[in-house]
Amino acid sequence: MFTGIIEDIGRIESIEAINNDAGFLLTIASEKIVSDVNLGDSISVNGICLTVTNFTDTNFQVEVMPETIAKTSLEGIANNSRVNLERAMKANARFGGHIVSGHIDGIGKITAIEADGIANWYTIQTSKPLMRYIIMKGSIAIDGTSLTVAGVEGDTFKVSIIPHTSEQTIFSTYQVGTIVNLENDIVGKYIEQFTVKEQV
Repeated sequence: MFTGIIEDIGRIESIEAINNDAGFLLTIASEKIVSDVNLGDSISVNGICLTVTNFTDTNFQVEVMPETIAKTSLEGIANNSRVNLERAMKANARFGGHIVSGHIDGIGKITAIEADGIANWYTIQTSKPLMRYIIMKGSIAIDGTSLTVAGVEGDTFKVSIIPHTSEQTIFSTYQVGTIVNLENDIVGKYIEQFTVKEQV
């Protein structure tokens, strides 16, 4: 489980095809992350929960399976790409964001970026099945970053990014057309599931 509070911005050092070119092995540079990591640990990479298969003093490796590639923004990953990183939450740590599982619900596309002098406003378009869980003032994880929904209209929603968040995440690299990973608030999904079961 993760909190959505990004610990570091990593850099993709290499992408190696595995499983007959169906998947790939990512080598990601981040001295901060590998300073306290073990084989088998879960790391959120742009919001995707991946398992550490190897690490050195400066980088770590994770394997990405075909299904993950097809359903996330990793399909367009490239060498030197920047990625949001977070290690799994410790039981005795502060819980600063919201519950993030690392299981991506789908992708969204940035359709507008507007500055108001205080923050940058990002408009993100996504599919109808994902929009049903996106509510005003609700929580959402965008590329693993815990954020609050600041506006909802049709098939789009907005988030406001203050300078600190922009500096600590890869939001500063986003442009109109950028594809991002989305994970809806797990609490809302559980509430819907319980409600459906009670009505049966």
